[in-house]
Amino acid sequence: MQASQDQPISSEAPLQLLLFVDGRPKSRQQVQRIRAYLKELQADYKFELQIVDVGQQPYLAEHFKLVATPALIKIHPEPRHVLAGSNIITQLKSWWPRWQAAVDAYVKLQTDLQENTEDNGRNASSSKSSIRSVALSAELLHLSDEIFRLKQEKEQLEEQLQFKDRVIAMLAHDLRNPLTATAIAIETLQSNYNPDKAGFERLTPTTTTNLFKQARNQTRIIDRMITDLLQAGRNNEREFPVKPQKTNLGQLCLDVLEELSDRYAAKSLKVEKDIPKDLPQVYADPERIRQVLINLLDNAIKYTPEGGTISVAGLHRTTQKVQFSIGDTGPGIPEENRDRIFENHFRLERDESKEGYGIGLCLCQRIIRAHYGQIWVDSSPSNGAWFHFTLPVYM
Repeated sequence: MQASQDQPISSEAPLQLLLFVDGRPKSRQQVQRIRAYLKELQADYKFELQIVDVGQQPYLAEHFKLVATPALIKIHPEPRHVLAGSNIITQLKSWWPRWQAAVDAYVKLQTDLQENTEDNGRNASSSKSSIRSVALSAELLHLSDEIFRLKQEKEQLEEQLQFKDRVIAMLAHDLRNPLTATAIAIETLQSNYNPDKAGFERLTPTTTTNLFKQARNQTRIIDRMITDLLQAGRNNEREFPVKPQKTNLGQLCLDVLEELSDRYAAKSLKVEKDIPKDLPQVYADPERIRQVLINLLDNAIKYTPEGGTISVAGLHRTTQKVQFSIGDTGPGIPEENRDRIFENHFRLERDESKEGYGIGLCLCQRIIRAHYGQIWVDSSPSNGAWFHFTLPVYM
C-alpha cells in the first residue's frame, strides 16, 4: 500500500483509515477536498491514514469489494465501515463523532485488559497489525488469481500437446493411403516409360491418363489434409481470411464431385443432384467454399455404406441468401451431438476408427461464418445426415 506523503503515520493510533483514489480527472478535486478535510481532523484527533491508488493495486479494491471510488474505509477498530460516493465529506461529518466514540471505547477496553491480564502483548499489537493484515489478504488474493491463471494456461498447454500427439498419430495413419496411391501411380508410369520412344510402353492412353489423374488427385488430398491442420490451429475466427467474389456455387459443386468421382464410384454410390439452373451466383471465396464442399462430400462418401445414395441440392431461399445441402444414407448424427460436431477436434465415439482429425466440420463452420452465413445439420428422410449452409447472393 502507498502511504500518504503529506500526513505523518502514527503506529500507535488505534483509528486506521484507507482512502481509495483513482486517476480520473473528475475525481481529483474531490480527493483533494477529502484529504484536506482529513488533515484538519488529524490536527485534533490522531489517526493513521494510507492512500491506495486502485490503478496500481486493484486487488485491494477487490478485497474490499469496492464498486466506486473515491472511497474512505475505517478498517480499525472493527466493524469495518465504508464511505463512498460523491458526498464522502458530508458522510464523514455525520460518522466522525461515532468513530471517535468507538475508538475511545476500544482504547478503554485495551487499557482495562492490560491492567487485568498478563497476556496483553497480542491485544496491544492488534491495532498495529490491522493495515498489514489487509495488505497480506490482498496479496493472497492476487496470488490466488495468478495461480488460477497459471492453472488455465497449464490446461491449455496440455490440451495442445495432446492434440499434437493425436495429429502426429493420425498423420502417420491417414497420409499413408494417399502417399501409397500416389507412389504406385508414379512408379507404374516410370517403369513403363521409354525415353527412346518418348512414350509409355504397355500402357494405353486411357490408363496413362487415369494414372496421372490419380496421382494429381491424391496429392490434392494430401495438400488439403495439411491445409486443414494448419487452419485448425488458427483460434481467432475474426482473422479467418476470405476473398469473396462472384461465384457459381452449382458449378463449383459439380467440379468437386468430379474430383471425388473415383471415391464414390469405388463404393458404387449413387449421386442425386438437384441444382437449379437459375440458382443465383453467390458472393464468396471459391477456394474456401470448395473446402467446405470437399469436407461435406468427403464425410458423406465416408459414412454412406456401399450402394447408398448421396444427395446434393441448391435452393434460392431469399433474395439475399442461397442454401446448399448435402445428404447421405449413412448412420446420421444423434440429435444430442448435432451442435457439438462443429467443435474443434470433436468426434463421435463410433468414428474413432475412421480416418480424419475431427477438425473438418469446425473448419466448415468457420468458413461459412466468415461469409456471414450459417451451417447446421439435421436428419434426412433415410435416417442419414443432411448438412445445410447458406451464403449471400451476389448483388
